[in-house]
Amino acid sequence: YADLKRSPRKRIDVSVCVDVSLCVDVYLCVLMCICVCVCVLMCICLCCVSRWKNWWIRGVLSLAMISGFFMVIYLGPIMLILVMTIQIKCFQEIIDIGYRVYHSYELPWFRTLSWYFLICVNYFFYGETLAEYFGALVQREDSLQFLVRYHRFISFTLYLAGFCMFVLSLVKKHYRLQFYMFAWTHVTLLIVVTQSHLVIQNLFEGMIWFIVPISIVICNDIMAYLFGFFFGRTPLIKLSPKKTWEGFIGGFFGTLVCGFILAYLLAQFQYFVCPVEYNSETNRFTADCEPSDIFVMQQYTFPFAVQNVLTWKTVNLYPYQIHSVVLSTFASLIGPFGGFFASGFKRAFQIKDFADTIPGHGGIMDRFDCQYLMATFTHVYIASFIRGPNPSKVLQQLLVLQPEQQLSIFNAMRDRLRDRGILPPVAM
Repeated sequence: YADLKRSPRKRIDVSVCVDVSLCVDVYLCVLMCICVCVCVLMCICLCCVSRWKNWWIRGVLSLAMISGFFMVIYLGPIMLILVMTIQIKCFQEIIDIGYRVYHSYELPWFRTLSWYFLICVNYFFYGETLAEYFGALVQREDSLQFLVRYHRFISFTLYLAGFCMFVLSLVKKHYRLQFYMFAWTHVTLLIVVTQSHLVIQNLFEGMIWFIVPISIVICNDIMAYLFGFFFGRTPLIKLSPKKTWEGFIGGFFGTLVCGFILAYLLAQFQYFVCPVEYNSETNRFTADCEPSDIFVMQQYTFPFAVQNVLTWKTVNLYPYQIHSVVLSTFASLIGPFGGFFASGFKRAFQIKDFADTIPGHGGIMDRFDCQYLMATFTHVYIASFIRGPNPSKVLQQLLVLQPEQQLSIFNAMRDRLRDRGILPPVAM
């Protein structure tokens, strides 16, 4: 346990293939035990009460999904595969709705082109990720160097081929419907694939930026449902008649507490706070860094008026806990509008759920309607208020340059450091 605690004098290399720390093991085991215990209690108390049948089904499957989520966390950055799987399933659910609603059974190449465009867009985004985060690997493989160098041109060529295939597939009696479905596919790509890419970007900033936003959206969903179920009286919005003000407000405060505590727990460990990087020597993902200031415990002084009320003068917090309040506020006040948007979409096409993949919950998209909006906000928040210059990315870009260019930059940097007095002047 002591090895897990961050020390300013010690750097700890945490690899995906190395045993995950004892603390993480205990943390996940406790969560799994809690889920099992709650599941048993719900079975005993609620199984025979017909009024709560839906509550029981949703509760059990929610616990199962949460348990699966923490199991994925245990496996580490391999969760990239999970993000990709969820993205494909969400895309398939939305495309199927368009296929059924618009009766697109006779449209030539519709399904083929939809999946082709999905492959093209994923090739573009994952290629960008490869170039940005796997520079060391790219340097070792000549074939990858070619693909990275001409990545955007190749991506555009692939998309252009699909565009031409669509034009060639146009049939006179289906013109309008074919353009409807062309637009449907592209809007789906914008909603699903683009925001999935932002989820992956957040993950590479540190697992804490992936885990906390997802967890607080889950927490808000659960808290709003519980408060609404037990105390809900006042309808919130016509798009979702079952949503209540009581659930909305209760979910807000519950999410603040949940996010604040979770931020405190995760901010203590390098495994969660360090950016995920690819180590070319070990061929593994690693999280090895000196944690930034937002993950270092600091002392804050209360305003004088608060000191009189609480009788406390100072409090020790991780700065990330303050950021978690912002994330929790967005997740509980703005995040639900992603769900309202999805509700309006389903009402427009007179469907109850996107699919029936998860009993009591609907499809995968029904569970991730708020997550995508949250992921976008998290990415924008990191870029605006958190992210600073990244020396490792700059170094990767320098390694791609020609030797003459590298030498020129080296000489310029050396002269600049001498002018600032950081390096000793040249001996005469």
